[in-house]
Amino acid sequence: MTGLRYVYAVCRPFDAALQAQLTGVAGDPPRMLNHRGLVAVVSHVPERDFAEDPLRKHLEDLDWLTGTARAHQGVIDALTAVTTPLPLRLGTVFRDDSGVRVMMEAREEAFRRTLDRLDGRVEWGVKVYAENEPPEPSEPAEQPAGKPASGRDYLRRRRMHARAHENMWEQAEQFAGRLHATLSDYAEGSRLHAPQNSALSGASGQNVLNAAYLVPRGHSEEFVEVVDRTKDDVPGMRVELTGPWAAYSFVEEVGDVHDAGERP
Repeated sequence: MTGLRYVYAVCRPFDAALQAQLTGVAGDPPRMLNHRGLVAVVSHVPERDFAEDPLRKHLEDLDWLTGTARAHQGVIDALTAVTTPLPLRLGTVFRDDSGVRVMMEAREEAFRRTLDRLDGRVEWGVKVYAENEPPEPSEPAEQPAGKPASGRDYLRRRRMHARAHENMWEQAEQFAGRLHATLSDYAEGSRLHAPQNSALSGASGQNVLNAAYLVPRGHSEEFVEVVDRTKDDVPGMRVELTGPWAAYSFVEEVGDVHDAGERP
């Protein structure tokens, strides 16, 4: 099959077979491009969609982007089940195999250093949400129905609500801090990401912890058990665990690998 080369990840050679019937971006099965003791996982994609100009336009099409990202992630997940991949950015495309090899040679030292550090490790994501807002203070029982509260009563209720809100956030931040410290002790590395905006993510509650943890694959079961033991310590806090993932949050040593090499 002809076409451009879409690159998913770089890894070391491995013997395990990928999932049967695995397809990648644009429906083409991934293949291994070996070069100087490293492997680039690639597939063919049509130039009409993945050359520089059409790709830039497609990246503004949410439906196209969602389908492409799902196919990209499917290949990364399949690789993570059998080896330690170093994932490349969505939409990393080269003219031909030669362009991929040029990129691999240009970043060979960084690839090897990062793969050594991540070998046998996976990423787990943990988010903490504060689910409950404090209720608005109710009218005093002796307040006659229909009679407006005084300005003093109104201010008092607002102060009570503000204190309750501050107490809730203080409790949430303390819980998130304790959980992060505990999980960091079970991980070889951690990254704190900015809290997610609930209006954009669609998740209920307020995100107070958005963290990633680098965990040896063999210790993942223990890590998950620690999350399970601590997630119900404080009422009103929801803990979400995701993974295991390729170590996206821990590949910064590679530098600007996504733009290396020849672009079509």
